[in-house]
Amino acid sequence: RAPSATRFVPAALQLAGALDLPAASCAFEENTCGFDSVLQFQPWFLNEEGHYVYVDTSFAKQGEKAVLLSSDLQAEEWSCLRLVYQITASSRFPSDTSRLNLYLRFEDESFDRLLWSAKEPSDSWLIASLDLQNSSKKFKILIEGVLGQGNTASIALFEIKMATGYCIECDFEENHLCGFMNRWNPNVNWFVGGGNIRNSPSILPQDHTFKNELGHYMYVDSVYVKHFQEVAQLISPMTTAPMSGCLSFYYQLQQGNDNIFALYTRDGAGLYEEIWKMDKPGNGVWNLAEVEFSAPYPMEVIFEVAFNGPKGGYVALDDISFSPVHCQNQTELPFSTIEASCNFEEDLCNFYQDKEGPGWTRVKVKPNMYRAGDHTSGIGYYLLANTKFTSQPGYIGRLYGPSLPGNLQYCLRFYYAIYGFLKMSDTLAVYIFEENHVVQEKIWSVLESPRGVWMQAEITFKKPMPTKVVFMSLCKSFWDCGLVALDDITVELGSCLSAEGLPPPPGECTFEQDECAFTQERRNRSSWHRRRGETPTSYTGPKGDHTTGVGYYMYIEASHMVYGQKAHLLSWPLRGVTGKHCLTFFYHMYGAGTGLLSVYLKRVGDSEESLLWRRRGEQSISWLRALIEYSCETQHQVIFEAIRGVSIRSDIAIDDVKFQAGPCAEMEDITEQSSGYSEDLNEIEF
Repeated sequence: RAPSATRFVPAALQLAGALDLPAASCAFEENTCGFDSVLQFQPWFLNEEGHYVYVDTSFAKQGEKAVLLSSDLQAEEWSCLRLVYQITASSRFPSDTSRLNLYLRFEDESFDRLLWSAKEPSDSWLIASLDLQNSSKKFKILIEGVLGQGNTASIALFEIKMATGYCIECDFEENHLCGFMNRWNPNVNWFVGGGNIRNSPSILPQDHTFKNELGHYMYVDSVYVKHFQEVAQLISPMTTAPMSGCLSFYYQLQQGNDNIFALYTRDGAGLYEEIWKMDKPGNGVWNLAEVEFSAPYPMEVIFEVAFNGPKGGYVALDDISFSPVHCQNQTELPFSTIEASCNFEEDLCNFYQDKEGPGWTRVKVKPNMYRAGDHTSGIGYYLLANTKFTSQPGYIGRLYGPSLPGNLQYCLRFYYAIYGFLKMSDTLAVYIFEENHVVQEKIWSVLESPRGVWMQAEITFKKPMPTKVVFMSLCKSFWDCGLVALDDITVELGSCLSAEGLPPPPGECTFEQDECAFTQERRNRSSWHRRRGETPTSYTGPKGDHTTGVGYYMYIEASHMVYGQKAHLLSWPLRGVTGKHCLTFFYHMYGAGTGLLSVYLKRVGDSEESLLWRRRGEQSISWLRALIEYSCETQHQVIFEAIRGVSIRSDIAIDDVKFQAGPCAEMEDITEQSSGYSEDLNEIEF
């Protein structure tokens, strides 16, 4: 099946079968090159004539999976993984298409990392380019095809290739052009030049790579230009891992003063930024260009030529390469966002405040039934601006962040909680100060907010000059003052929205979209429920979730259960690996009748579960963090068991579950604290 696929096999891929391909590479000519179908799923079939493997509805049903697994791999140098594929949809069900997923399975992790996913159907092959950061860890590649609806749905895989280097690099010698795409224009386009093709429209006597007429390059010619400002764009694959360094390429142009050759970056939101422009006349030879390139979040590179008329000559391009070392003319160190973030557990980090006035105070509250703890763990430090005891209205506490370099896009996230205040608007505001402190701009302020709940705020901003973020608490009148709390300030490069297009973090569940891969043996009024906001019963349960304050969490509703009744929430199956795992989650146990919350480990094949962690009775009005370190070398599940207490005031909730490889990093810090009360932690081995 997948008959349409054979018509679109790139010529370069047909030749590739005869070559010695590197590890994790296959052209699927005679076999699957060490990629094996996983037995508990549907198999991938090798086409009888070679060239591709496929899965289709002739032997698999809608929703069924076919999984290919590679042998052990290692990427000690930065590598680029390329996948040439095609998804065919049924004409009757165009919206319910098949999906192709690619995961990385690291040897020390009990879960798989989703690296890439596609579901767009096409009538020809497509190419995906995925950057793999260098790592000493061994891993496997897992390719999963999930069939959509309709009797003609199919997924075909023509080639997979892992090679040392960056995905934005290209010498244009391969037929798929490293995933670079020309944006089609009726009059001007980028073409492949060179090679021994007869009647080739090639203009140059030789390329740059091989320095002869057989080598290839890209070029764009003005001969067909019909309008003013005709534009040709050559677009790189989107980067999939953060990178910063020097982007270099060779170009040649015949300058008729009627063309503009420039280089842009474009992020996932479509925001363009010019990073280079040709500023010297053409000389008919290959010239080297070096450009400082920073892609902290997914970005495309666009080579753009604009012609003002048919006498604009031509522009040629070859040998795009990237080095993580900065260009020769750059010496400044890259900016680290860690310097601009703080959870206030140790100190104020790189934040500071005005000398006059009490301002912001770093406080720690032992959580109880009346006062919420911090956001980080429920028992740690946060900042508090107490305007109740100020002698004058209009009191302002200013907290300054460290200097942020200009011309970069930032995502600022922080958590705040407000107590008191009859009128809440502007009780907390965020300003941007330019370095000279003359220009200030308000970029965010509180409008309305639930009182006493840790709320998340997200702000994206970009300024040409270096700036500082300033948090201000304000009491407008002597008769209306209160408390403003601040915690867990983080700064990341890129837009706050850019994370929406990325795969979810592996091994994590915030319950914002759904229940992730958690399951329940039964679902009724007495099982775990996903909810946002307060629970229905007063004096029990959280006021909001832990992730954002207005998001979702899982909880048991005690009024629907009887005393001693249990609810079980089961994790997805986790692989057994050597070494320690760290499980962290937040739990909420508030209410006079609160029962038990337990965490169990259940190994596949065992009838008995092993207890990892347990809390009994009312704990706090705050979300508290639990850390569990455990070892298990066989496949297993983790079970959250909640037991209803003696009264209806016994709602129990959990949120922000996270599995990590290795020991819990925070364990040592917690045990060293001499606070008189320790955070919840357990260490279990099996």
